Amino acid sequence: MGSNQKQTQIGQKEFYERKLKNRLASLSKEGIESKKTNRDPLVKKFRAKVEAINTRLGAIDVIEKKNEELARMKLEKANAPRKELEGTKEKKVKETPVEVKEKKKKKS
Repeated sequence: MGSNQKQTQIGQKEFYERKLKNRLASLSKEGIESKKTNRDPLVKKFRAKVEAINTRLGAIDVIEKKNEELARMKLEKANAPRKELEGTKEKKVKETPVEVKEKKKKKS
């Protein structure tokens, strides 16, 4: 699952940003207007890749924040005094009815 790691995504983002920058530079050398560069297939492709990576990085950040919050809560629970925990663990137990139906005897 290396592609989901943050460092991998950042590396890929830098790679596509460099390719986009080089493509825009080569198009400007050729004298192509900015309106036409936006319609260039490679420019569209590189921008789409960068945008997709930004979305993935955002999702990774959300997961990291959630994991940090869960770790913090786990630590707080472990450090909590035992008396407080005992009060929260008490459950109300339903009393089962004592009455049991008698079985009918078979006639032979």
